[in-house]
This record gives sequence, structure tokens and C-alpha cells, in this order.
Amino acid sequence: MKLTCSAIKLPFIVLFVITFAFQTGFVGFCYGQNFQFDYKIKRDALSFKLVKNLIIIPIYINDKGPFNFILDTGVDPLIITDSTIVDKNQLTNLRKVKINGTGEGDELTAYISNNINARVGAASMKHVPTVILKEDVFNLSIYLGLKIHGLIGYHFFNSFIVKINYTQAKVSFSLPQTRKKIKWNKLDLEFLENKPYINVPVKVPDLGEINAKLIIDCGASHALSLESYKEGVFPLPVPSFQANLGVGLGGKINGNIGRVTSIKLGEYELKNVLTSFPNYSDVAAKARQKQRTGNLGSDILKKFTVIFDYQGGAMYFKKNSSFAKPFEHDMSGVEIYVDDRQFNRVYVSRIEAASPAEKAGILADDEILSINFKKITDYSIDDVVNLLKSEHGKTILIEFSRNDKVYIKILALKRRL
Repeated sequence: MKLTCSAIKLPFIVLFVITFAFQTGFVGFCYGQNFQFDYKIKRDALSFKLVKNLIIIPIYINDKGPFNFILDTGVDPLIITDSTIVDKNQLTNLRKVKINGTGEGDELTAYISNNINARVGAASMKHVPTVILKEDVFNLSIYLGLKIHGLIGYHFFNSFIVKINYTQAKVSFSLPQTRKKIKWNKLDLEFLENKPYINVPVKVPDLGEINAKLIIDCGASHALSLESYKEGVFPLPVPSFQANLGVGLGGKINGNIGRVTSIKLGEYELKNVLTSFPNYSDVAAKARQKQRTGNLGSDILKKFTVIFDYQGGAMYFKKNSSFAKPFEHDMSGVEIYVDDRQFNRVYVSRIEAASPAEKAGILADDEILSINFKKITDYSIDDVVNLLKSEHGKTILIEFSRNDKVYIKILALKRRL
């Protein structure tokens, strides 16, 4: 069965800049609790799947699973996006709340639970503060090409010293008392509403160098998002172009894509950084932390091996083999999604105006059958994304079906920035 989802933009970004504004608050949650190892061990490690820059780890919920959760420094409570994984007989004293999130939509209905137990590797936690969404507004499964059940953040990171090795696709976590001196670059973390922030210099065209307060968000697939300047609208650089930047709890996030001159993290300077500028009304106006400038995501973080020491108030990092790779955006104008019933059928959800895809005559709802004469089932989602932003001027042959007819079109990729 083909599913329609025009709000998901696969080629570039999905935003997890989630700011909760609960009408009733988190009264009754036990924030003193942490994950603990089930055995007399001090450290553990897990392999993860990295899809669209997002870290996906296996988690057991109430002794069932494993379920696919996104590891996300940008969220506070555990978020269950697929409510079917929870046995309703195990849930008591649920509180119905309204959530204001980023995006252009209205409030959402969710439920707060204190009766969720979670296990990550050899570590577990009882009564995890949890938000269960009534409706899966993210639709992450069709965006990432595999079933996604939720997001996990603060309570895991606050329990351990967490090392993320993007090159090896491995997350290691150890007890805080095992802390040793780390001779890597270091940035101090400031915590606001249980989310980590850094203050770093960013050079922006026309503005010069600014001191940016950024939330560290490994659950955001972009490189950098600049949302506000002096608590107002962030000035757009020239050139930039309008784009659908992704989806937040409140729905679609629109804005522009441009570049900043550089961002400096410790001794490392990253130049010509692809940056999203979400509409002020979609993100910054809804943020509770008005003094924040924006959000640093995984397209930057994946250039490093990163250690988060929440209890020590620090982030350590050293560059890896992908550090020198340039930041690129989609050059085709095709937005795609997968059928979440089968995960082996790929459809066009949206075509950017005046893009190579529009000029080639590709339309929304076309089913992609092959790219460069290779079956679409032989590609991963990341394979497709990387191919469509690979090289300015490169030609791509796309075979697709429409109304039971098969077509082959040639796209000439075009860099816009």
C-alpha cells in the first residue's frame, strides 16, 4: 500500500529541535533516577545504525523488543512515537497533555507515563519519564527506511560517559566514576531544561563573527541551524534558497538554506558550512530558551569522535576521517519516502520548483524503480541521498513508474549554493 507523506523531506534534513511546553508540566517524574548496569560491570558498548546522520540503537521497553530508537541529545523525556509497542494493560495513571512543538501546526495530544521500564545493552532504568505520542507526527519510518519506535535522550546521557564513534558506528558508555583525563578538544556544556548547550564563534556573511549559543543535537540530521539573532529573526545570507527543512512536533518547518563562512569548535574550524534558517515563527518564536541562537546537528558531529560527560559538564571531540569532506545539499530537487508496509518501494513525495527533477518531468507520487540502471532495492536510503548530492553537473538516470507506465529520465545535478 502506498502512503502519502508530502511533509517529509528525505534528501536534506529532519529537525528534532523539540521544545516541550506541557500545560500540566512533568509533575511526579523522578528525575533523580538514572540508568544502571544490571551486572557488576562499569562499561558497555553497542553497534548502531547511522541513517541520514541519525543514530539508531536497539532498546527494550517493558521487557519487549528490541525496538529502534533514535539517540538524541536534543530530547529530555523518553519519547515513544509508536504507541503500539506499549501494552496498554501495563499503563496506569496516564495523564493527557497538550504539546507545543516546532513547526507550523497546532498543539498535539500526548500521554505522560511513569510506568515505562527501558533497557539499553546491559543497562536498565525503571519508571523512565516518558511521553507517548497519540499520533506519530514524525513519520520517521518512511523517512529513514526502517521502523522507528521512538527517541531517547537525557536520562541515558546523564547516567554515563557516552562515547560516539561515527566511523565505527559504535556507542560506548561507562559509569561516571570511571572518568579519566581526556586529552582531546573540550567544550563546556551548559544545561537548560536538561539539554546541552555550547557557546562558539560563528562567522556569518554581513554579520561578521558572532558568539552563538547552540544546542548540541545529535538527533538533528543537518549541520547547523540558525534560528534567531538578538532574540529576533536571523538575517538571511546571500545567496540562499527557500526549502522545506523537515518536521517538528508541530508539523512542517519551512525556511531557507544558505551557508555560513565558518564555525569554530575548539581548535577545529569548519568552513563554508551548509546552514538552515527556519522561519522564525516555526521554531524560534516557540522556543522557551529565547537566548539560544540555534542548533548544531549531526552533519557536523559525525566529523568527530565525540564524548559526552553530562555530569562533568563537558563534551570532548577529535576529528575523524570525514572531517575534510565538504558540506553539500541535495542537487536534484527530488524528495522521496518509502512504503512503511514493505520498506522496499520508494516514491516521490515532492518536487522542488525549477529543479533538475522538475525540468526532467518527474512528478509527485511517481514510484522510483531504478537509478543508473541499478534496482532501487539495491540502494540504501543513504546511498540514494549521497548520490543525489554527489557532484554538480553529474547526470543521473532515473527509471520510474506512473499510472502503470514506465519512464526513464535524465537529471543533471545542480548545486545552488
